[in-house]
Amino acid sequence: MPFAIDTCAAMHIGDRHDQQDRVAILPHPTRSDCLLAVLADGMGGHTGGAIAAQQVILKAKQNFATYQPRGELIHEFLKSVIDEAHVVIKLTRFTSEADPHSTAVVMVLQPGKADWAHCGDSRLYHFRRGKMISHTPDHSLVGELIRTNRITEEMALHHPQRNLLLSCLGAEKDPRIDFGGEAALEPGDCFLLCSDGLWGLITDDELARTLNEFDARTSARVLINAARSRGDGGGDNISLAIIKITPS
Repeated sequence: MPFAIDTCAAMHIGDRHDQQDRVAILPHPTRSDCLLAVLADGMGGHTGGAIAAQQVILKAKQNFATYQPRGELIHEFLKSVIDEAHVVIKLTRFTSEADPHSTAVVMVLQPGKADWAHCGDSRLYHFRRGKMISHTPDHSLVGELIRTNRITEEMALHHPQRNLLLSCLGAEKDPRIDFGGEAALEPGDCFLLCSDGLWGLITDDELARTLNEFDARTSARVLINAARSRGDGGGDNISLAIIKITPS
């Protein structure tokens, strides 16, 4: 069955003074059946986080421009984006007074399948007809505590060190990269890339219900408004990218 896609990328500064998230959905320059989605949540004070996040977007765009699906393994492409952005972010320390770091989520949609990689605590969710199939594991202290059954996801939301990352781009250690994918896309599949400014305030069930009920653009508006209403004056930057698979 032929598919169509419905997409939307959106950001909100929240209650911060600077927007340090970056997000983009990009078509391949020569292939109409290949799409890239990338999201980065920058850290580093003032302009440092924005610089780091923008480097993730730029490197993804540059590498995607030369990506050849039939001649390059998808995991090699995804890894190259994160590894090369990591190196560039580290080098920016010498040209700025900031200490830039960033998360990264990178996804490529091709005929019938989707592949992704991530580092940090920005997430990629996969929903199917209103049910969550999976989301990427957080490379954070609370994420590790959840994986080892030492705390619950509900407890993690209020943990005093919930923002402590164990891996990110720009750190001294090479970034941890986890891969995922869906080899058989179906109408009703939906992918959400988002920063913790969104998923930290909206439950998985709410995400699934909203994305199933509305088109991509409306879903983005509803989810951002919900996160803003719960930010209580201290809301983080919010960024998201939505890719919905629909019958053509």
